[in-house]
Amino acid sequence: MAKTVGGTPATVALDKAGVTYHVREYSVTVAPGKGGDTTYGEAVAVSLGVQPDRVFKTLVASVDDSLTVAVVPVTATLDLKSLAQAVGGKRADMAEVALAERATGYVIGGISPLGQRKQLPTVIDETVDLFDTIFVSAGKRGLQLEVNPDDLVRLTAAVVAPVARQ
Repeated sequence: MAKTVGGTPATVALDKAGVTYHVREYSVTVAPGKGGDTTYGEAVAVSLGVQPDRVFKTLVASVDDSLTVAVVPVTATLDLKSLAQAVGGKRADMAEVALAERATGYVIGGISPLGQRKQLPTVIDETVDLFDTIFVSAGKRGLQLEVNPDDLVRLTAAVVAPVARQ
């Protein structure tokens, strides 16, 4: 377990749960796009020196007017129809940036599926099961968490479903 001095809410949540993880710093010049532009995420993977499929982005959508978190590989896009189905909804749209930031307590490009102000319902793409560890935002631009997918699913009470589209 890597305790981080002055950590983010995400690292605090992992520490509290006693979960093993690693914080990895990165530096990119690409700005995060609205709604999860893959260029930023792929630049993060290059900076970390890992396969892009192992780096997952955290997106916030509105499913039948309820905010829901989707965690998908940076190499893919979120399939909104599949997300809605995964949580028993009918319709999904990307949440407005300001609403996503306010609900999670994080800024775009640094939204973590962990340590949110109020844990939103979470769906993680099924490709998460392909890896021993994956990378998700640590809650701050420039920081990623390397975590075991099973720990991430457990701590977010996530549904694992096919919600990514290549």
